[in-house]
Amino acid sequence: MDTLLLSFVLAFALILMLAAGVWVALALVGVGVLGLYLSGNEQIGLLFATSSWGASTGWSLTALPMFIWMGEVLFRTRLSEDLFKGLAPWLGGLPGKLLHVNVLSCGIFAAVSGSSAATAATIGRMTLPELKAQGYSDRMAIGTLAGSGTLGLLIPPSIILIVYGVAAEVSIGRLFIAGALPGLLLVVLFMGYTMVWALFNSDELPHHDKQHISLSAKIVALRKLLPIVGLIVFVLGSIYGGFTTPTEAAALGVFGALILAKVTGSLNRQSFTESLLGAVKSSCMIGLILIGAHFLTLAMGFLGIPKALASWIGTMSLSPYELLLALTVLFVALGCFLDGISVVVLTVAVVLPMVQQANIDLLWFGIYIVLVVEMSQITPPVGFNLFVIQALTGKDILYVARAALPFFLMILTAIVLITWFPEIATYLPTTMTQR
Repeated sequence: MDTLLLSFVLAFALILMLAAGVWVALALVGVGVLGLYLSGNEQIGLLFATSSWGASTGWSLTALPMFIWMGEVLFRTRLSEDLFKGLAPWLGGLPGKLLHVNVLSCGIFAAVSGSSAATAATIGRMTLPELKAQGYSDRMAIGTLAGSGTLGLLIPPSIILIVYGVAAEVSIGRLFIAGALPGLLLVVLFMGYTMVWALFNSDELPHHDKQHISLSAKIVALRKLLPIVGLIVFVLGSIYGGFTTPTEAAALGVFGALILAKVTGSLNRQSFTESLLGAVKSSCMIGLILIGAHFLTLAMGFLGIPKALASWIGTMSLSPYELLLALTVLFVALGCFLDGISVVVLTVAVVLPMVQQANIDLLWFGIYIVLVVEMSQITPPVGFNLFVIQALTGKDILYVARAALPFFLMILTAIVLITWFPEIATYLPTTMTQR
C-alpha cells in the first residue's frame, strides 16, 4: 500500500511539474529527488552524480550526436532539395502522383536523419509549396507529410532506437536491422492508402498534367538521388554487413554527408556552423532527458516501484496481447503530452520487468514501442509532428490532426500486423545473426 501511495505521489508530482512548464529533464530529476527523500535516503547528491555518470558515458550513446549531425548537414544543404527533384519525375504515373513524393522523400530522408521532426520539417519545406501550387488537396498533402514524417523514428538509423537499446541493453545494431522491414511496411501502407484515396477523390487532384517527361530526363533526375542513396547504402550496409558498429557507421556517415555537401557546392562556413550547433543543441537536450530518466529510475528502484508494479501486473494474469493493448493505450496517452524520446526513457525501466515476465522478445518490443510512439507524434493535443507542420502551414492544429488521422490508423494497422506476424521485426536480425 505504501509503495502504491508513493507511486501516485510521484506521478502527480511529475504531471504537476510538466503542466507548470518545467523542462522534461528537470522534472524527471525533481521527481527523483522527491522519491529519494520520501524513501529516507540522504545520499541524494552522490546518487545523482553516480547515475548521471552512468547514463552519459555509455559507448553506445556516442552514435547519437553523430547521426543527429549527419541529419543536420543534409537539412541545411542542397542535398535534401536534390532528393525532391530526383523523385518527382518518377511518380507522376501513380494514382496520387506527387503526393507519393512526401512518403518516399520522408522514407529516404529518415534513413539518413533519424529524427522525426527534422524529417517532417525538411521535406515539408520542399513539397508543401509545390503541391499547393499544382492544385493538390491541402488536407492530403499535410496528411501524407504528417504520417510519413514519423518514419524518422523507425527507419534506421533511428535516434529513438539508440535510446531504447541503451535503456533496455539490447544490441543497437540488431535493433537497426529489425526496424528495416517494419519501416518498409509503413511506406507501403502509406503509399497504398494514398493510391486508394486518389482513385476515389480524383476531383481533389490537379487535372492538368505537366508535359510528358522523357526517359532520358528521368535518368538525369535520378542522378540527383544517387548521392543520398549512396550514403544510405554506405552507412546501413556497413552496419548490416557487420563491418562497423553503429557508432563507427555514424562517424563515417557524418564524413560522407560533409563530403557530398562540399562536392555539390552547398557546404560553406555558415551551413557547417549551423549544422554543428543544431546537432549540439539536440544532443544536449536528449542527454539531459536521459540523465533525468536514469536518476528517476534509480529513485524508483530504491522505492521498489518497478518490482511492485510488475508483481501487481502479474497478479492480474494478463495475457501478452492484453498487456500490449494496455501498454499501447498508456504510450499513446503519454505521447499526447511528451515527445517520443521522453516517453521511452520514462517508461522503459518500469515496463521492462512486465514485458520480460510475459516472455515478450525485447528486440521485438523495441520495434513495437517505436511504432506506438510514432502514433503519438500525430496525436492531438501535442503530437510533436503536428506542431512542426502547423508551423510550416499556419493551419489550425486540429485541421492538421484530422489530416493525419488516416495515417494514424495505418500505423495502428502496422502494429497489429507485427503483433500477429512478429517475424516482420525479428526475421532479418535472426537470419543475419545465424550467418
